[in-house]
This record gives sequence, C-alpha cells and structure tokens, in this order.
Amino acid sequence: MTRFIDQGAVAAAGVGVGMALVTAVSFLLVIPIEPIYWVIAPMAGILIGYYANQRSGRGRGSWRRIVANAVFAGLATGLAVAILLVGVKALFFTADNGFRDLSQGGQLSCTPGADCVYARYLAQEGGRARLEAAGITDAASFAAFYWNQQLGTAGRLLLVTIAGSLLGGVLYGLAGPKPTPGPKSELATGRT
Repeated sequence: MTRFIDQGAVAAAGVGVGMALVTAVSFLLVIPIEPIYWVIAPMAGILIGYYANQRSGRGRGSWRRIVANAVFAGLATGLAVAILLVGVKALFFTADNGFRDLSQGGQLSCTPGADCVYARYLAQEGGRARLEAAGITDAASFAAFYWNQQLGTAGRLLLVTIAGSLLGGVLYGLAGPKPTPGPKSELATGRT
C-alpha cells in the first residue's frame, strides 16, 4: 500500500472511520438529525484529506502523493459514513413496531418492519396520495422505494466526503509546509 499512499494516510483513514462512527452515533442514534450529516460529511472530508498529508509529513507540491493520500483517507471515511447511515436506517426500519404516543393517534396496527414503516408514512397527512403518486401501493413496493432512496443518499454522501477530502488535499498542497531536507523530505528519500 505504501507504494501509492503514505502510512500516515492509512492512519488518517482510521481516524476518519472513527470520526464517522462518532458522527453516526451522535446524529443518527442519540439525537436523530439526519440533515446535519450533509454538513458534516464534506467538512469531515476536508479535515481528513488535509490530515492524511500532514500525518504523512508530506511537503507542499508533491501533488500525486498528496491527492492519493487525501482520496484514500476520504474514501475510507466516506464508506464508513455511508455504511453507518444505511446500518442505522436498517436498524430502525426492521425494529419499527408501529408505536406512536397518544398525541399522534396511538399504536399503529401493523406487522413489525416494512409494514409498520409503510403504515407510518400512510398515517401522515396526505401520505397515501404522495405514496400512490410515486407508484407505491403496498409495503413491498414501499420497501423497494425506501431502500433505493437510502442507498442513493449513502452514495451521494460518499461522493461528497471524497470531494471534501480532495479539497482538503489541495488545500494542504497549496498551504502545507515547504519540503525540507530530512528523513521525511522527498528530496532526501526520493519519494514522489
């Protein structure tokens, strides 16, 4: 792996996975605010793309390695973000038993899983009309539509995170430290 990327980028990828895990637990499980994921994903990408090169001790201007380090760390972070999003969605989707408090009309009569999630969407004001307009007429067609949407969202989050990491790498390449002679310098080691 070190032929194409630096060891520091591998370590940064691990940090990115940890960052994705903390984000998922914080904003999908504890306080479910999914839209904040769209703010955090590109910012996490920028940080991890920059950090991958800083951790590697790269000097400014070694673009091929800077970009490779940033994209590798961003890919690992983005995959973790996407997998955790889909995993949390799967947890809530399969565990939905139709419980609602009395202010929302009480317990839904449904089979746990897709049937209850479908019933929950139907119970929303105008829910049946919106679902039927999308061609959704039962729990099976709803589940297919739901998972198609979730996988699409996960894919877009992956791309946004990688784009952020690429930007972080470019920022590092422009503003990072100048190469200096020494053990980590490209001049001393011949790395490119």
